[in-house]
Amino acid sequence: MIKRESIRAAAADRPSPDTVSANGQQDEASSAKPGLAILLIDDRPEVASAMEIAFRMAGHNLTVTHAPEEAFSQLARMRFDAIVLDLNFTPGKSDGKEGLACLDRIMAENPAACVVVLTAHGGVRMAVAAMQAGARDFAVKPWNNADLIGKVEAAVSREPAGASAITPGIDQSVTLTPARILGESTRIEELRQLIRRVGPTMAGVTITGPSGSGRMLTALAVHAASADAHNAPLRIDLREERALEGVEDAVGSVILRYPDRLDELAQDRLAGKLSDRARPIAIADRIDALFPALRRRIATIELPVPSLSQRRADIPLLARHFLNDAAARFGRAAPQLTEAVETALREADWPDEARGLAAEMERAVLLSDDGTIDTGTLSIGGRPAAAPAEEDTPSYDLGRTEKAIIAAALAEHHHNVSHAAKALGLSRGALYRRMERHGL
Repeated sequence: MIKRESIRAAAADRPSPDTVSANGQQDEASSAKPGLAILLIDDRPEVASAMEIAFRMAGHNLTVTHAPEEAFSQLARMRFDAIVLDLNFTPGKSDGKEGLACLDRIMAENPAACVVVLTAHGGVRMAVAAMQAGARDFAVKPWNNADLIGKVEAAVSREPAGASAITPGIDQSVTLTPARILGESTRIEELRQLIRRVGPTMAGVTITGPSGSGRMLTALAVHAASADAHNAPLRIDLREERALEGVEDAVGSVILRYPDRLDELAQDRLAGKLSDRARPIAIADRIDALFPALRRRIATIELPVPSLSQRRADIPLLARHFLNDAAARFGRAAPQLTEAVETALREADWPDEARGLAAEMERAVLLSDDGTIDTGTLSIGGRPAAAPAEEDTPSYDLGRTEKAIIAAALAEHHHNVSHAAKALGLSRGALYRRMERHGL
């Protein structure tokens, strides 16, 4: 009924020099000792290869990512003792703005993150800006391997500047993995900004949005931004019998699921049982179903989580993240998405939201046998499209979805109708008829 996770047990699970655990965080006795889990964010494969060898020989694990998108996906799946961040990713750019933007988001989501930045010779101004933004140290390119490794080890051993002011009373060695909300759309950035603003307060927060869109992840992100982040939050499903019994003595973050499904009397009892020492983070289908007494206590701020139909540009990014996650769980290499598949995924309707997209990518990992996912691997072709969530959201009906998937299959197979028909599970004649109907 009520679950409280043991964070200290999780923090004690250290990675060995040759194994990266899902935890990846140093324990209390291992400060700057061999066996650190380190994330590299650098777009050059030759740099990654050289660093991987150097850090491995020093007894550390280096996970390589080549762009911020990959890095945030990795950070959402596991914790790292340190992050080595290049400040430029696009060929020809040297102003450091890409890296500083990446650093800003890393530090906003986890103020205790240990980041060492890489800057070009003479890039003192960028190094200073990075240190002001929260980086613990910097290395100048070209670097000496021993010097860089020493800087990373020393940075891990140091407490982040201003840590006590950021998260009062938190033992950083046992903090929970920060919940990271992936996506680059305007709506998702607005959600992250709201979390950063209200997370450190004791204000009651109610999270709304469609089921499967990431409401629990958002609740955990609010908790991770709070002063109680060093403790696992108390989770209470109010649909279960006697759930209210666990509320009275609760302190710190309390995640309340479905308070809007309680009747008026039960809602009043819940409002009365929540002590001033409890910080309610509620997940509800409808905020207008809350009666006044409870609404005042748990819904000072509403955080609406957008549906996938409101953030379609994020779908390929999320799909790649779910692919990597499923591949790691099944012990397989992560397959690649073709451009045609990305188009089909963006255009498809997702009635189960991000949860449904994750299930589709898990299925695709299991069915893919050549390292690539094509349109024939997907099972999204016949889904009815939902009505748009807002007036400014484009309309996605069944005809449009079918047309997009057929166009994607034709593009993927270089307009070879026979091959596209086979990938779609249609006869050649049936595909021609549908092409004619859609003007393709």
